[in-house]
Amino acid sequence: MRPYLAQIRNNLRLMARDRAVLVFSYLFPSIFFFMFAQLFDARQSPGAMAQVLAMVIVIGILGSGFFGAGMRAVQERETNILRRFKVAPISAAPIIVASLVSGLVNFLPVVAFYLILSCAYYKMPWPHNMLSLFVFVSIGIVAFRAAGMIVASVVNSAQEAQLVTQILYLPMLFLSGATIPVSVMPGWIQIVANFLPATYLYQGIESILIGGASIAATRSAVVGLLITLAVSLFVGVKLFRWEKEEKIRNSAKLWILAVLAPFIVMGVYQARTGQSTLQNTIMARNILRSRSYLFQNANIFVGNGRVIQGGSVLVRNGKIAEVYEVAPGNLQSLNAEIVNAVGKTIIPGLIDMHVHLGAPGGIYSDSSGYSDPKLAERRLAAYLYSGITAVRSTGDWLTSSFEWRHDIQSGEYLGAEPFICGPLFTTPGGHGTEYYKNLPQNQQKLWEKEFVRLPASQGEARKEVDALHAAGIDCIKAVLESGNSSFGLFNHMDAAIYRAVISEAQADHLPSATHTGNAGDVKEAADAGSSSIEHGSMNDLIPASTWAEMKEKNLVYDPTLSVYEAQADFANGNPELLTRSLVQQVGPANLIASTRAAVEKNRTKPSRDFAPLLVLVNKNLVNAYKAGVTLITGTDAGNILVIHGPTVQHELELWVKAGIPPAIALEAATYNAAKVLGASGRIGSIQKGRDATFVLLEGDPLVDIANTERIAMVMFRGERIDRSALFNQTRK
Repeated sequence: MRPYLAQIRNNLRLMARDRAVLVFSYLFPSIFFFMFAQLFDARQSPGAMAQVLAMVIVIGILGSGFFGAGMRAVQERETNILRRFKVAPISAAPIIVASLVSGLVNFLPVVAFYLILSCAYYKMPWPHNMLSLFVFVSIGIVAFRAAGMIVASVVNSAQEAQLVTQILYLPMLFLSGATIPVSVMPGWIQIVANFLPATYLYQGIESILIGGASIAATRSAVVGLLITLAVSLFVGVKLFRWEKEEKIRNSAKLWILAVLAPFIVMGVYQARTGQSTLQNTIMARNILRSRSYLFQNANIFVGNGRVIQGGSVLVRNGKIAEVYEVAPGNLQSLNAEIVNAVGKTIIPGLIDMHVHLGAPGGIYSDSSGYSDPKLAERRLAAYLYSGITAVRSTGDWLTSSFEWRHDIQSGEYLGAEPFICGPLFTTPGGHGTEYYKNLPQNQQKLWEKEFVRLPASQGEARKEVDALHAAGIDCIKAVLESGNSSFGLFNHMDAAIYRAVISEAQADHLPSATHTGNAGDVKEAADAGSSSIEHGSMNDLIPASTWAEMKEKNLVYDPTLSVYEAQADFANGNPELLTRSLVQQVGPANLIASTRAAVEKNRTKPSRDFAPLLVLVNKNLVNAYKAGVTLITGTDAGNILVIHGPTVQHELELWVKAGIPPAIALEAATYNAAKVLGASGRIGSIQKGRDATFVLLEGDPLVDIANTERIAMVMFRGERIDRSALFNQTRK
């Protein structure tokens, strides 16, 4: 042990006297530190500052390993310094270990220096896992210094060392993320980067600083670096040469590949799975969401009915940091990008409370259009493009719904936030079962597993509700409808079983939604205490006593006027809904074209008179409003002519046309909807502490509700959405 300690002390004394060490440890990284901080607007973005810090640390580690350890060892051999150690005598192991330890002791203060500077001067939050950061960085330092010593061991001259070092150093410097963010690189370069050890070093530091990851979450990188360290130490000791006259065969350079072998294996794995690319996407998204913005001089529809004229909203770290009724004084002190919103209106992100993401909203001419698994996430992107930042899926396949929610929540994909309300609790032969009744037996079983629940008793109903609650759904949906002669008759769910479903949902603190068909169904749902009533009645007026009961119990009404209008237009051959500007922008072109062709075929066919139905559903909505019932906006998107995208905007237009004040309609689509989802602490209003999820509109929707379609900007969790790029997202 004494030779090791003596050599470490000697190295540290030499480092302290060597000005070059100070230059390359502090001055050289400082140039990159301040240059990158300026380039990435680090004062406006804690995430960008964390990215800069990760870059500077990796640049420092690469320099310490390849130049501080590797090139220094070659120079000491070339100048015969190592020969003196040989006659001491001393073995190779203390020299190599001392190089690793002294490099670690020298570099950790550098990390602490830039960390303090980042937090104190650039206001980056202190890392949640400080210990994990320093442990991971320490492993990286010794691993790369060991790799540098391998280079020194297998080259025969300083010139050769320069060549080999640059071959390794430059790709790691420019492709790992240390100087250029990997997320902006072409896909094939991102694949190449997966084979470089520095990529995993950078990703590990970045995930700890930005994502709050622990050392355990970076275990694959840690294992790779530790294997590199172990192999480098073993080979370094075996190949160590004391004098420049000692030559080594060129084949010995293959030991460098042995040192890099863990990362070659990891690169192959990442190229096949794409996990590294996803991580790059998530980290880049987190950085974007950490930026600061100040929206000035806007009219602010808070969500709960209150309006602030000429107010300002400060966004920081993905949250609404402040709402100003009077413009803040010292703008420079806010360190935020200024967005002039004069003449514009900020509203909370709109919410569609009744969608079917698995259904297209139209007719494909090619049956393959119905089975493309990527279309559902594209529909979520279409909603976000249209300023609808959350949707409640009220009847989709369960496994798929969880996947969609995970992809949006994790940041892997950018779209409206989905809330899962399903599968459908119905009865054999009840509404929902008609979609699969003619399929082969094995497919029927799959549909019954993913799409519906058919409890035969109250006890079975309660168990199924509990199982869905444990699985993580957001809401329970039940069906009460017998249908009619025009659209088909269904078996009606047993009343006792239905009440068991709703009461168990209440016991599990889950919201519930009930699909109803007539006034009797609405009454039954109100008696059971269903959180929301979907559709209401298609056959008769809902009596005042039922509205009074719903108001007393604080139950909400979702009239879904859009789906009734769409049914009428389809039956009468009217394709007007397909001509809306936003629908044209977000709807798949082939779907719109084939749907239009199918609709126009109905022009010459006799059809049912839908006018009485439309009058009826409008009157039920107005009566609910007059009775003081809380309203929410759903559209039943996925049904024919209700194409996913700007659904809520048209629903609002129908409400206002029916006689609902614009402010009440907007409140239903924001504040009320978020409250029913149980998410009002995050979304649905423009208040301090809420997610920075809102829409900037041209004009005032309270003057003209159609202004909800005139979108100037969409903010989602603090990210300023590049709407034009939403449909270019790639999925592995």
